Amino acid sequence: MNPLRAKELVIDIPGRAEGQPLDFGVDPGQIWGVLGPNGAGKTTLLHTLAGLRSPRQGEVCLGEHSLTELRRRQISQQLGLVFQDRQDGFPATVLETALIGRHPWLSPWQMESGEDERLARQALDKLDVGHLGDRLVSTLSGGERQRVAIATVLTQAPDTWLLDEPTNHLDLHHQVSVLELLTEQARSGRSVFMCLHDLNSAARWCDHLLLLYPNGDACWGPAERMLVPSALERLYDQALQTVEVDGAPLFVPKKAR
Repeated sequence: MNPLRAKELVIDIPGRAEGQPLDFGVDPGQIWGVLGPNGAGKTTLLHTLAGLRSPRQGEVCLGEHSLTELRRRQISQQLGLVFQDRQDGFPATVLETALIGRHPWLSPWQMESGEDERLARQALDKLDVGHLGDRLVSTLSGGERQRVAIATVLTQAPDTWLLDEPTNHLDLHHQVSVLELLTEQARSGRSVFMCLHDLNSAARWCDHLLLLYPNGDACWGPAERMLVPSALERLYDQALQTVEVDGAPLFVPKKAR
């Protein structure tokens, strides 16, 4: 499995001066969390890593190859992306949507096989939406649609998962289920890179963190080095109190006096 690399990468955010170049690698088995306030560039970074946006400078590589050297189909076989928001381009059932995940592996005009359908149904069951297979996606709740989107990437089976707020719209039980699923993916040798708003989810589930500051500054590394109250308080412009639960840190916002 090819690692994902950002090499001297500066993401392009209109109206913002040059930011700090990002130089990091997401290796197989790792779970990265990206933290930062609104407008810091988390989604822009994710789309740049997926090859959907061009950087101001630097490059993104899969293994030894820059994304610009690879065809879109090759990229899609290695990178899977879960968007924060999505639009229904045309009416499709839940099963038909999950089957889209198999398209990078099919030749032009090739129809999905019975094995493709089996993988899609298996993924939908894993996300607890298998019973909705014949429903139109447009009729689902926000949480159900989010789980269908994650099931579609599970059907795709990429080496690296890129996720923008994967627990968005999910109730507590399904938040935990999705994060456990992503942990399983990492344990199987895949890598996970996700933008999060929940600091405590990042502290619990991620082994590496990238902190994006609104002025373009950034820092990254193993989670235990990044979970420093002074850095997090500066990140969110919010005083925090740290407590320990089951040996793990829990960050609680302090009330303004």
